[in-house]
Amino acid sequence: MKNENKFGAAAIAKLAMMTAISIVLLLIVRVPFPPAPFLVYDPADVPIYITAFAFGPAAGLIVTLIVCLIQAFMLGGDGLYGFLMHFVATGLVAVVIGIMYSRNKTRKMAVISLVTAVILATAVMCVMNLIVTPLYMGAPRAAVIAMLPTAIIPFNLLKAGLNSVLTFILYKRVSGFLHSGAIAKSAAIDTDKQ
Repeated sequence: MKNENKFGAAAIAKLAMMTAISIVLLLIVRVPFPPAPFLVYDPADVPIYITAFAFGPAAGLIVTLIVCLIQAFMLGGDGLYGFLMHFVATGLVAVVIGIMYSRNKTRKMAVISLVTAVILATAVMCVMNLIVTPLYMGAPRAAVIAMLPTAIIPFNLLKAGLNSVLTFILYKRVSGFLHSGAIAKSAAIDTDKQ
């Protein structure tokens, strides 16, 4: 546990690399959600989730913050509104899986943490949309409520759920590299328990 909280140069370089991968995925894979084309799926959260698994919730949140800032203000995102919504949705998942998995690094806990995070993030995004969307987008709250079962809930479940599945598939394949060097002992713990 102590090793995970000490960010040396090697760990910082790996966080920067995961941030860069997330930005690249954000740019090259964008799929509009058919019931509401203004909602767009991308797999950019996968490197963020992997970071949270590998380095803990703080690292996952740091990468989330950087990616959200770049997307919202440098890549033609939705400005403050887009930043806030993306940061809450992705950051919540990163924190939940980072905390839960760091306490018990097993495949079973990885699944439990991902499922818990997806459900929690979907619920929180319903509240966020009811509060923030009318303020920033000028949409009537009644219209947002009508969109909850048809667009907002399905989209958040799909995006976070699909990215969680991809994370679960990919994490074991890249964890050896992420845990090499300064935090090799954590990798050994991971490998033994999985």
